[in-house]
Formats: sequence, structure tokens, C-alpha cells
Amino acid sequence: MKTNEFVKLLTPPILVQAHRALRNRGKMQNGLYLSGDYSSWGEALAASTGYDSEIILEKTRAALLKVKRGEAAYERDSVLFDEIQYAWPLLAGLMWVAAQSGGRLNVLDFGGSLGSTYFQNRRFLERLPAVRWNIIEQPAHVRVGKEFFEDNQLKFYNSIEECLTQTSPNVAIASGVLQYIEQPYELLGKLMSLPVSCVIIDRTPFWSGEYDRLCIQRIAPSIFNASYPMWIFSLRKFRNALSGATLKEEFDGFENGLFGLLWKGFIIGLSHEPTI
Repeated sequence: MKTNEFVKLLTPPILVQAHRALRNRGKMQNGLYLSGDYSSWGEALAASTGYDSEIILEKTRAALLKVKRGEAAYERDSVLFDEIQYAWPLLAGLMWVAAQSGGRLNVLDFGGSLGSTYFQNRRFLERLPAVRWNIIEQPAHVRVGKEFFEDNQLKFYNSIEECLTQTSPNVAIASGVLQYIEQPYELLGKLMSLPVSCVIIDRTPFWSGEYDRLCIQRIAPSIFNASYPMWIFSLRKFRNALSGATLKEEFDGFENGLFGLLWKGFIIGLSHEPTI
């Protein structure tokens, strides 16, 4: 046995993962970079351009308009793809909620951009008797969403509270969102306190350490020139935050392994009765 193989066998998995994450940090993967290890959100934000860049919004708008018109199959993070890349566990969770509600699905999609997850799954959603998809986003996204995308099914709101005055969702989702929020556990608690039967978390990065790490995610200039703070969550700490709820399923995201990290999702059942 080679010396490096012997050392690897003796090294605890948590240290192997930490080494892999540090080694991959700063290298471009899938058009993304991770850099730094910041002590506060304010420090990381000051070193980045922020997520509310008009460049991101305009590129996302242009890409999703092509998807809406049937000129492209799928959009993710403003990038177009020739075929849809499904997040099957997320879709299964949505269908599970609909099955409990007489086929009706009313989604609160926090940070849902201009409808990325809605358009990703619409060929399945169209078979349901009643669908309403409510996106909670930044004011600029809401303005563009209302102008170019809103219809009888797809709606846009500036806050959870505003949405709840208009409709009663039976499921809440946060896909690729919690890591970009200054107070992610506060948002997670708020979603779990909603009168919904299920909360679905997806596309969220983790590592096996005891604490959450704060980096900056930078986008390759070929996509768009932007950067913003990003949490890498402690998997143990995050699981503890779900105590008191029923974890129906924990699953690997399709980005699993990116930057040497775990990318996971959770289907969380709540005690609230679904809306029929």
C-alpha cells in the first residue's frame, strides 16, 4: 500500500472533506468560483457586488422569456439548456402535497427568480386540476415578473406577508436560496411556521464541520460578472434546526460534489392540514 493511501485510510472523513473543499475553493467549476472564509455577512458583502445586480436580472429575464415561448427547454441561474434537468425529489414532494389536497397545488416559492422552478416543472403541473405558483422576490424581480411573466397561475410578491393576504399556499419551497440569505435559519424557521403541509429545501451546500462557513461565490465573466456571499452550512447544525418537524426525506442535489461539498435537499412534513 502506498504511503498516501495509508494516510487517507487513517484520516477522518470530516478532515478529508474539509481538505477537498479548501483545495477546490478558488478553482472554477461549472462557471463558478468560491473564495475566502469571512467572519461576517457584512464583511463578505463589502467584498462582493451583491445579488441584486441588474445584469443578473436582465440575463434571467431574457433566458426565461425564451423558455416561456418554447424557444428553449430549460433555464437555471440565467443559463439556457437544451433539455430539462429535473430535480426529481422536489417534484415528488410537490406531487405528494397535491395528492393530499385533491390534486390542488398552491406553492410559495421563496427566492424563485422569475419562475425558474415553475417553468422547469410545468409539463407535470399542467395535469393538475388547480395550480397557483407564488414567487417571493426582490422588488426589481417582482416588477419584471409582473410585467413579463405573471398570469392566472404565476404570481409575484415582495414579501411572504403580502402573498398570504392574497392566497393560502399548501407548500413552501426554497431552492438554491438559503445560502444567499444573511439570516438563513431565521428564514427557515419562518417557512416552517407557515400554515402549509410541507416545506421543501433544495440545492443547498453543506459540509461535515460543526460550524457554518461564509464564502463569496463569483460567477465566470462569460456568464455574467457578479459575486455575492454564500453560506456553506454545517449539516449537523442544519439537521438540528429541523427538530420538531417530520423529515420525510433527505436527498442529494444534482450539484452534489461541486467544490467538494455536499449539496442536499429536504422534504419536511409539518403538522398543518393541507388546503383543499
